[in-house]
Amino acid sequence: MTVSKLPAAALSLKQFLQRQRVLGIYRNMLRTIRQVPSEADRKYLTDWARDEFKRNKNATNQDAIRMMITQANNHLEELQKSLALAKS
Repeated sequence: MTVSKLPAAALSLKQFLQRQRVLGIYRNMLRTIRQVPSEADRKYLTDWARDEFKRNKNATNQDAIRMMITQANNHLEELQKSLALAKS
């Protein structure tokens, strides 16, 4: 009988990769938000992003998580496009 050295709550490879993807999106969103010129808008967007990610932190349904990743990427792209237009 082999005994696993992994804790019972260890993530599968797929879950680990998905978690890394989500954390990457979160970091990119925060980096992008830092480029917003208005301090009030930066604070609002930072609070919004933090609240959204915290609210969905315990999601386990894979389809729902994929949908949230897609939505987060769309929000990030939209913010990046808005910043690029504002700089032009």
